[in-house]
Amino acid sequence: MAALMRDHDWSTTSLGPLRQWPSALVTLMRVMLNSRQPMFIAWGPDRTLVYNDTYAPMLGARHPAALGRPFFEVWPEVQDELGALMDRVYAGDPVHMDDLQLTLHRNGYPEEAHFAFSYTPVPDDKGTIIGLFCACTETTRQVLADRRASSERQRQRALLQQMPGFVAVLHDPNHTFEYVNDAYIAVAGQREYVGRPVREVFPDLADQGFFELLDRVYASGEPFAARTVPVRFTDEEGDRYLDFLYQPIRDDTGTVTGIFVGGYEVSEQVRSRLALAESESRYRTLFETIDAGFCIIEMKFDAAGQAIDYRIVEANPAFERQTGANVAGRWVSEFAPNLEPHWLETYGHVARTGEPAHIENRAEVFGRWFDVRALRVGDPAAQRVAVFFTNISERKHMEEELRVLNARLEQQVSERTAERDLLATIVERTDVMVMAVDLGYTILAINKANVDEFERIYGVRPKVGNNVLDLLADQPEHQAQVRAGWGRGLAGEEVTIVEDYGDPERDRPYYEISYRALRNEQGERIGSYQFVTNVTARLRSQAELAEAQEALRQSQKLEAVGQLTGGVAHDFNNLLTIIRSSVDFLRRPDLPEERKSRYLDAVSDTIERAAKLTGQLLAFARRQALKPEVFEVGQNVRGITDMLDTLTGSRVSVVTEVLDQPCFIRADLSQFETALINMAVNARDAMEGAGTLTLRVRCGSTLPPIRGHAGSSKAFAAVSLTDTGTGITDADLSRIFEPFFTTKAVGKGTGLGLSQVFGFAKQSGGDVEVHSRAGEGTTFTLYLPEVSSGEATMSAPRTEGSHAPLGAGRSILVVEDNVGVGQFATQILEDLGYRPTWAANAEEALDRLGSKGNGFDLVFSDVVMPGMGGVALAKELQHRLPGLPVVLASGYSHVLAQEGVHGFELLHKPYSAEQLGRILHQVLGLRSAPGPA
Repeated sequence: MAALMRDHDWSTTSLGPLRQWPSALVTLMRVMLNSRQPMFIAWGPDRTLVYNDTYAPMLGARHPAALGRPFFEVWPEVQDELGALMDRVYAGDPVHMDDLQLTLHRNGYPEEAHFAFSYTPVPDDKGTIIGLFCACTETTRQVLADRRASSERQRQRALLQQMPGFVAVLHDPNHTFEYVNDAYIAVAGQREYVGRPVREVFPDLADQGFFELLDRVYASGEPFAARTVPVRFTDEEGDRYLDFLYQPIRDDTGTVTGIFVGGYEVSEQVRSRLALAESESRYRTLFETIDAGFCIIEMKFDAAGQAIDYRIVEANPAFERQTGANVAGRWVSEFAPNLEPHWLETYGHVARTGEPAHIENRAEVFGRWFDVRALRVGDPAAQRVAVFFTNISERKHMEEELRVLNARLEQQVSERTAERDLLATIVERTDVMVMAVDLGYTILAINKANVDEFERIYGVRPKVGNNVLDLLADQPEHQAQVRAGWGRGLAGEEVTIVEDYGDPERDRPYYEISYRALRNEQGERIGSYQFVTNVTARLRSQAELAEAQEALRQSQKLEAVGQLTGGVAHDFNNLLTIIRSSVDFLRRPDLPEERKSRYLDAVSDTIERAAKLTGQLLAFARRQALKPEVFEVGQNVRGITDMLDTLTGSRVSVVTEVLDQPCFIRADLSQFETALINMAVNARDAMEGAGTLTLRVRCGSTLPPIRGHAGSSKAFAAVSLTDTGTGITDADLSRIFEPFFTTKAVGKGTGLGLSQVFGFAKQSGGDVEVHSRAGEGTTFTLYLPEVSSGEATMSAPRTEGSHAPLGAGRSILVVEDNVGVGQFATQILEDLGYRPTWAANAEEALDRLGSKGNGFDLVFSDVVMPGMGGVALAKELQHRLPGLPVVLASGYSHVLAQEGVHGFELLHKPYSAEQLGRILHQVLGLRSAPGPA
């Protein structure tokens, strides 16, 4: 169409050559040609027709000859139906029709067609209507489909009662009522309907044309639809308005047997639409005539989110007067490449955040000063900003010379008035519900969205001047709730609440309501205003998501508990089998010494394996008692490289990449080294004993989000192990840290090595991340929190002999609630040369020690005991007898796992006689003075 319009000889039409067309027509033409909706423009007294590509198919064979011809020369058959409507538009009254039936001859034969359209009057610079703009849609197929479906609707009459609109079914030529729904009664009043002809039921509708329309529809078989038809019932003042449809009902032979009547009362909508049209016309006139410049700009940002350009989307006539430039549709980088950056920064901030801005500044490209107000409009994703501005260069000059103050004050009042009027238009059209009330709950302002929602949930339609509480006087429970919310805002509290409102029999959604104080120019509080958003769907989605997540967590917990229980039972049964079989053989009196030694070694080795298995389980569960110390990561990684060479074998090349700068962490060094070994063994098995294993250490890394957990911007040391193995499948990747999960053959692994890594990392304040692809190798990265080099400490070396040293008669108080363990510990201590005394609990131990220690050199206590535990006992003795050393023993304690050992020595169960003797010797040997007497 653009090509056809350029090639058309317009000099033969009333529009004249293209270059002489008025700007309003050119702007509308551009909008029309860039739209995919069928549109046309009728311009001038003869209503010359201009249209776009999607309107052309509606013309049929009349296209393209219709271009540039008077409208009713193109469509002579519809002049009776559309002539009066177009006359209304040229009188300044916009027209909208959702369904207009026309008989068209566009393809050489008459055909029924239906359209939905809007006629918008277009004024010239003097306000005279010079043309109309139409956006339309052909609805013929939809209407005919609805007509064919009417017989089916008869069988669904039971559903008609639930329809929000009024419905009636008439039969025979007298139009006798067969059915009416409640909505029909609500509109027409309580009358005797069923079995009576319409003329008897509604004598007050005589001479209003409805009976004649029914007769015509019944006789012709053609439906009749009308919108905003006035109707007046007896004893009512003023007209009411109806949208209604008379649809013929046919039997199987196609004969008309009745009429379906349906529609809505649209009295309030008509009145509101008339008021809105008047308001829009008033605001549009103001928009075109105000002196303040106005434009809509579209922002452009770079990848970093910085505003780098903007385009003038729309501008009012005052824009060119204020700036001296007509740049609508152009980018600022084209016509003002040297524009000061602060303009882009200001508009960019408004577009990103929605915060309005008000500034006064100079634009050198125009050589002028401007007073500018900017606010975001439309969808935030469109990044559009409305800019109101005034050229204040003269005012600046006058301010400098201190002249004409009264003239400036008058100009400022005019600017504020224009701003408020335009802001009112924006508020009226937003979907956010807005209302303002004074201190007595009288409505000062309310937008359409709030009016419609208030009516929907309470059945009352508010307006400016109504009292909110009076509107709900017959609904006291809702009145009290509304009073409570508004009361907080009227008290000056700026608060946002989420609460459900409304009559449950209608609807009771949840809303997010923000109350803000309303103040006058002197800052005095004169009322409050609210912004309301319906959040029912959001809250429902959040609740459903939380419920689904909780169900998933419970399912995962049950699965993990089952796997853990089965794995522990399997491994411990294997270990117990070895111990039991060995003990059975050791009981034989004729067992040779060589075999006896072998079975004793098997029992000892199995106990070590059981202790290691327990330690791995506690590490995974983050319940082990760690002994954190500060050490340099790179140094320890280098130190363990030689061990890895031996561990992985000669066919695996171990490469270490460690930075020269030191990197300190606080962690359990033994567990750290164990974690590296476990990951290295896992990599070795994945490479089947041949490949390259690369260890890297990075400092100052951030912790990324891992497995749905949030990351951290704090400094972490990252130790990664990368192998060239077979990789991990997606199915296995999510399960590799589960206890007893392994892809290795039976007897080749317990499935606890990576569980220890995971538990150690989480308990140490870090995490472990895995990246892998099947066939491309795997990288495990262990993240541990960094500490400053000033926190680094050196641990005193301890020498350990191969045999437990003797106790030299030192007195030991053994505190153990388990009888078997207590007796066994006492026996070990006696064999080691100590003088042990056994107390069954902490309270008994305190009695034996008394206030001065009663000659005991050391207290050896279990951690987990009824009543006072071992840690609490050690703390109490540290306070009472600070010179008396305490050694704790535990197989597991949640207190130790959560709080640590508080500086006391800890012996892990199960322990050997050598381990017990060694730790007692070390503790007693470190004493600088004998214990209390």
